Amino acid sequence: MTRSIRLFSAALSVVFLAACGGPKSDAVKIGMNLELTGDIPAVGASSKNAAELFFEQINKEGGVALEGGPKKVELVVRDNGAKADQAASVAQQLISSQGVVAMIGPNSSACAIPAGEIAESLKCVMMSPWSTNPRTTTDTTSGAPKRYVFRGCFTDPFEALVLAKFALNNLGAKRAAVLYDVASEAPVAQSALFKETFTANGGEIVAFETFTTGDKDFSAQLTNIREANPDIIFLPTYYNDVPLIAQQARRLGINVPFIGSDAWSSPEIIKLGGADVDGSYFCNHFSTQIATDEAKKFVTDYTAKYGQAPDDVAALTYDACGLMTEAIEKAGKNDREALREALSQIREYKGVTGTFRFEPGSGDPIKSAVVLQIKDGAFQWVTNAQP
Repeated sequence: MTRSIRLFSAALSVVFLAACGGPKSDAVKIGMNLELTGDIPAVGASSKNAAELFFEQINKEGGVALEGGPKKVELVVRDNGAKADQAASVAQQLISSQGVVAMIGPNSSACAIPAGEIAESLKCVMMSPWSTNPRTTTDTTSGAPKRYVFRGCFTDPFEALVLAKFALNNLGAKRAAVLYDVASEAPVAQSALFKETFTANGGEIVAFETFTTGDKDFSAQLTNIREANPDIIFLPTYYNDVPLIAQQARRLGINVPFIGSDAWSSPEIIKLGGADVDGSYFCNHFSTQIATDEAKKFVTDYTAKYGQAPDDVAALTYDACGLMTEAIEKAGKNDREALREALSQIREYKGVTGTFRFEPGSGDPIKSAVVLQIKDGAFQWVTNAQP
């Protein structure tokens, strides 16, 4: 630890002790900025579970290896409520008040983008396991990659290409309708990218309908879609919105397949959607059905601890923790700038979701994707998609 960091940490300790009356931790502190409440609590829960599992395993082995001896990892978990302003506030608190060396999360792009701005301005590494929006890792002023913000997943442009080609080539769909939440960051970007990619590859968008966060009645939009007679309907919405849309569509006699983004990946979509979502397809980061040996061990450990198989958010978070740990150990010290430098030098990492490859100067990994189908009450692997 450098002298400046020691002095900074000491100052933070005084503030923390005055506020909480607790002892200063000697552990490596990693912040978790998660959607534990709000619209997508299953996402935050999966992320928290995976991180706790990973660092429990690391701490049992003695902790992270640093110069001067190993240190245990302490997670500082905070709820962002799945709200952008709260995610930014949590980022500020974790970095400035809690003194974390790095932050994992948020997961939703709506939260990851503002939290990333805070992390960048305060020069603290942030890694979002699940945010696919390009703006998360990009400086919106210069267009250059952020220096301190990384992600553990593929990006929206790649996902749009995967879904457009799957619809055209695998489903034989030539006419697509799109229905998305105009007030939510990720669905807006994904709908535009899908429209661009689907038409560029020979398809036709016959309906492009919107709704607003919190809407429960989609009958007007779905009536327009029915009249446009599409072959498929693209729903780039979070898992909690899909069941109600699907139910209303089926009632209107719309029987074409739905396709969706990785935002569908929570098993809650099956519980809530039932037969109305059966037969639907979506792009994802991970499938337990094609797991490697390392991934099988993760699935076994996670299932034993939590009584259910991990979803993609859990798998991506587990990999984000692995990347962070490798960088801390390469840095050899509990220091934000040294960690950033070490993380930026990692070119390849083999995780449970596949192999990560980073180009110099980029926080976006080049990774493969999978397409899954909701069938008979489960997620079924259909195909892989390579970058």
